[in-house]
Amino acid sequence: MTRPARVALVTGAARGIGAATVDALCAQGYRVLAFDSCAGDEVPVGVRGSLADRAELEAVAARHPGQVLAHVGDVRDPAALRAAAASAVATFGGLDVVVAAAGVIGGGRPLWETSADEFASQWEVNALGVWNTAHAVVPHLLAQPDPAGCRFVAVASAAGERGMFGLSAYAASKHAVIGIVRGLAADLVGTGVTAVAVAPGATETAMLQATAELYQLDDVGELVANQLIRRAITPAEQAAVIALCCSPAGAALNGSVLRADGGFVG
Repeated sequence: MTRPARVALVTGAARGIGAATVDALCAQGYRVLAFDSCAGDEVPVGVRGSLADRAELEAVAARHPGQVLAHVGDVRDPAALRAAAASAVATFGGLDVVVAAAGVIGGGRPLWETSADEFASQWEVNALGVWNTAHAVVPHLLAQPDPAGCRFVAVASAAGERGMFGLSAYAASKHAVIGIVRGLAADLVGTGVTAVAVAPGATETAMLQATAELYQLDDVGELVANQLIRRAITPAEQAAVIALCCSPAGAALNGSVLRADGGFVG
């Protein structure tokens, strides 16, 4: 029996780019497992700002009754991701698309003043979180009757190809995201499954506000000024880029890094 819709798993789905991606995919008829730690104020060492909470994740699911399954879990936990992938398959009949959007930021000091714990926090969520996600989901993508339409998309950052003052740990973790995606794309050669990284610039999210705070800025204006479009990008705009990567037409993007940064020149 043919499944009625494509199925996606999105991490970091409770707010920001992740939540907007759930909305965008649902608008295209997807069924989505929305995965988020819902940790709230229980943030890892050195992470700036709070994380999303369960109410935010449930609100995303409530916007799309029957299309979204909310799943609380931490991308640092491989078993939680395996369980989420299995749940998506059991609930919706398969898995076609995975978007690894979970991420955190910390910093504000040079590398030599950044603690090992602060580095580890960002590395474990941003880099190992993508690795763990791919490790858990790719076997399900390959198991599809026609894997040629399956997509793995990771959210990197403009910091994934540049160094930025006070963000050595964050930049290292996002450089690793791009490396993971490029390695995965090479490993997937001949399967039809593709892997892509999207590198956002300053986007209207809680993370952008946290970045302004770690730079001791009163608002995000100075960060936005580094983009040629001279404004913050909306989460919906980023989600539209990600949705393109998730589509069958996104095959041509395999192994690439899409710079969705509004012309970042900082």
